[in-house]
Amino acid sequence: MTAPAAIAWQRRRAAAAAVWREFAADRGGLAGLGVLVLVVLLAVLAPVITDPAGLDVVNAAGKPLQPPSGEFPLGTDIDGRSVLLLTLWGARVSLLVGFAATILSVLIGTIVGIAAAHFGGWVSGLLMRFTDFFLVLPSLVLAIALSTVLPHGVPTIIVAVGVTSWPTTARLVRAQTLTIESRPYIERARALGGGHLHVIGKHVLPGVLPLVLANTTLVVGNSIIAESTLSFLGLGDPTAPSWGQMLQRALSSGAVTGGAWWYLIPPGLAIVVIVLSFTLAGRALETVLNPRLKGEHA
Repeated sequence: MTAPAAIAWQRRRAAAAAVWREFAADRGGLAGLGVLVLVVLLAVLAPVITDPAGLDVVNAAGKPLQPPSGEFPLGTDIDGRSVLLLTLWGARVSLLVGFAATILSVLIGTIVGIAAAHFGGWVSGLLMRFTDFFLVLPSLVLAIALSTVLPHGVPTIIVAVGVTSWPTTARLVRAQTLTIESRPYIERARALGGGHLHVIGKHVLPGVLPLVLANTTLVVGNSIIAESTLSFLGLGDPTAPSWGQMLQRALSSGAVTGGAWWYLIPPGLAIVVIVLSFTLAGRALETVLNPRLKGEHA
């Protein structure tokens, strides 16, 4: 590695260490990150620490709507399956949809936002009118429409959530790109013959990515809520347990009127905890990466 490259990597490592120190100083953000790491580990290790055969109603070992006990710490569902097992496996689907839909949404929003700000003119006008069209439409209604016309399944929910939640990211990235491109070093780069790819890749993206990263953590929570809502409405994959599907089955099976609180609280609490954790971590990261927010919170 050449000396300039080594110096650049050293600066990046020092900057990353500084960001981590400031992030760790925020107790709320650190607590949110800790909960997220724990939930992700449990979801990833679910096939190792649990028996997936218990998800099949044929292999259900309990009685329908059995209260919590030593054998079933969180009770059973209407089919006699462990609610704890369903909650752990539901985390896999909810987190998969949340992360995948967020990546799709942020990717579309970043491309549209940078292109609109960088090229300007009719390109900006066309892209922003396209963004406004999606922005004024209720994203949930549009996601429901897409989930209805497409085959039911996890990929459909990912596409439905991803392609309906990008306009906010696009506007945020466009505003940040306009700020970056107004700086003198962008003019110097263009005067020295830098083309569109050079300016975007070398100057715009590095300045936009921190804001995109902070925004991504907040979008994940919204994507999980959207997935849970679609599954609750019966538009999810019926063969894959998710938190929204658990709530839908609990409502349709009479768990509310029957007082089977153990069938409702675990998935509902899981959604609240994971969304709150993403929000705390995202706000803390946004405060670290945005100097103006530091001044406001000081």
